[in-house]
Amino acid sequence: MANSDKRRQPKYQQIADALKEAIRTGEYAPGDRLPGENDLMATYEVARMTARQALGVLQSEGIAEARKGVGVFVRVFQPLRRQGIKRLSAGQWGSGRSIWSADIAERVLVVDQVDVVEAPAPARVAEVLGVDPARPVCVRSRRFVLDGKPVLLSSSYLPVDLVARSAITEEDTGPGGTYARLAELGHKPVHFREEIRSRMPSQDEADRLRLSAGTPVMLICRTAFAEDGRAVEVNEMTLDSASYVLEYDFDA
Repeated sequence: MANSDKRRQPKYQQIADALKEAIRTGEYAPGDRLPGENDLMATYEVARMTARQALGVLQSEGIAEARKGVGVFVRVFQPLRRQGIKRLSAGQWGSGRSIWSADIAERVLVVDQVDVVEAPAPARVAEVLGVDPARPVCVRSRRFVLDGKPVLLSSSYLPVDLVARSAITEEDTGPGGTYARLAELGHKPVHFREEIRSRMPSQDEADRLRLSAGTPVMLICRTAFAEDGRAVEVNEMTLDSASYVLEYDFDA
C-alpha cells in the first residue's frame, strides 16, 4: 500500500522525498550543495519545472536554502539554545552579565539597528503596563545578530515615569542591561511571564532577519514584574525559528 501511495504522488514530491531521505542518511550533510535543476532533470528524466518544484519543497519546509547564483544547499542548523530560566535569574543580570551570555558561550553577538524613542505603546502593551494608550512610553527597539546572521528583533516597552533620565533611555544601558538599571531605580524585576507562539513572518521581518523562504518566526512576549506586582517592562520578540532551540530546565 505504501509503495502504491508513493507512486500516486506527483513526480516532484517523489524527488523531494528522495532528496530528504538522502539528507537524513547523511549523503548530503549540512552545508552541502544539493543536485541542481539540470542534475535532477537528467537523473529523473523530468522537465525543469518538476525539478524546480522538488527543490522548492525542501526550501518551503526549511530543509534547504537557495543561494542566488550558486545553488540550493542543505540548511546548516547551529542552534542558539535559549535557556529561558537561567538567563532571567537575578544572579545573571544582577552581577552585571548580559542575559544573552547564558545562551551564546563564545559566539559573537552584535546588537544593531538600535532605536530608543518615546512613543505610544500598542493597546495590548499599554493595558499590561497600566498606562494610558494615548501617552508615550519608552520604546527600545533592537536587532540581535549572532555570528553575522540576524536572529532576533526586540521591542521593549517601559513606563516613562520609571525610566526617565536613566541609562535605559540610552542606546547602551550598561552592565546587566535594562533589568540591572530597573533594580537601581527601585523597581527590581522579581517575576517574569513569557508567552510563546509562532506564525509566518511579515515581509519586513523576513527582510530584517534575512529569512529563507518557508521559515516561520517564533514570537515571545515577556513581561517583567516588580515586587509590588507592577509590570515594569513588556518585551515583544520575533525570533528566527531556524536559529533557536528553546530550553526550559526546572525541578518538579
